[in-house]
Amino acid sequence: MTLAQYAMLLIIGWQAYNIARDSGMSVATASGQLALIGLLQFAPLFLLTPFVGLAADKYDRRNLGRLTVLMQLVCAAILVWATWQGAMSIAILFSIAVLLGIARAFAGPALSALAPNLVPKTTLPNSIALSSIAWQVGMIVGPAIGGYFYVIEPALPYAVATGLFAVSATALSLISKVPQPALRKDQRPIGQIIDGLHYVWQNKMVLGTITLDLFAVFLAGATALFPVYARDILEVGATGLSQLAMAPAVGAALTALFFSIRPLRYNVGPKMLWAVFIFGLATIIFGFSTSMPLSLAMLFIVGAADMFSVYIRQSLIQLHTPDDKRGRVSSVSLMTISASNEFGDFFSGSLAFIIGPVAAVVTGGAGAIITVALWSRLFPVLRTTKTFDPPDEVLMAKADHPRE
Repeated sequence: MTLAQYAMLLIIGWQAYNIARDSGMSVATASGQLALIGLLQFAPLFLLTPFVGLAADKYDRRNLGRLTVLMQLVCAAILVWATWQGAMSIAILFSIAVLLGIARAFAGPALSALAPNLVPKTTLPNSIALSSIAWQVGMIVGPAIGGYFYVIEPALPYAVATGLFAVSATALSLISKVPQPALRKDQRPIGQIIDGLHYVWQNKMVLGTITLDLFAVFLAGATALFPVYARDILEVGATGLSQLAMAPAVGAALTALFFSIRPLRYNVGPKMLWAVFIFGLATIIFGFSTSMPLSLAMLFIVGAADMFSVYIRQSLIQLHTPDDKRGRVSSVSLMTISASNEFGDFFSGSLAFIIGPVAAVVTGGAGAIITVALWSRLFPVLRTTKTFDPPDEVLMAKADHPRE
């Protein structure tokens, strides 16, 4: 599924930017089109977050996953048709961005909350690392499929994505029934939603890790501007665009592979803060770079540092959250991830429109470093957390809500 998603998203941005530039728009104005694509993907996730989390806790997570994959399959098929017929337009790309945002809003909490039900708690950090490897491999191969296949035939990346979504739907159908967590029956749906949000707010560990990613990646997200760098700064074309998109994924995949073999066990909180600091610093250097090798090297470090923090963050959130709240907490986490990615794309594109793409990337990297300094003071638990072991109150909460 990740292969298909990243192949599609790369070409959606590339087509939107080229349509805008070929119509006579300036670099800054065309960057604004990329900003809008990010906003249109984020808006459904933001609006649906409270409801999709409850859905993941209330309904069969496997079925929700299957439906969202099928929805993305339909989106890919529409893009195949529009590209093949020469009928592609900004309006079609914007519409598909909205539909993908809706699908991903429901898929994220359901699939994220499903994972802890499939493996023992003691091996969850390892499984998160292995899952991240699969995800990062998708981020590596997906852009390659998108960029290189686009050179062969513009509709080909979308056609391959359609087939991959079909494979994903089949794979999800092979998962056997898993235990469904018991929700409090004395609460109405709105109360259950509030209960999940309250848990995130009062658990400083969960709140700190979620919001650290939100603000750091939101400010330092440079991926939306890859088409600008590929066409007008580095001048490397569609194949170079694929390489730019692949570089952070390669760094992330190798980091995840390392953690799957040698899981991190000690000083997890301080190491997460340092990882985000390095993420911001490498982003600044990439922003200034006009050399393709240096740009790829910095993006490799960006991906490795991001994966380092993701591995710690996801392990802490999953292990510090009772099973009956995982769907709702995962939906909040997904919303912040989307805010940092898709809405971050909107922010980066908008900032590039105002001050230029290079200044936008450099400013964002500096913002991530400032965020680390602030969060280390606002959430001291991030500096003092040594291991992934959850506190006693979380274990007690799990005992108070046994599975049915």
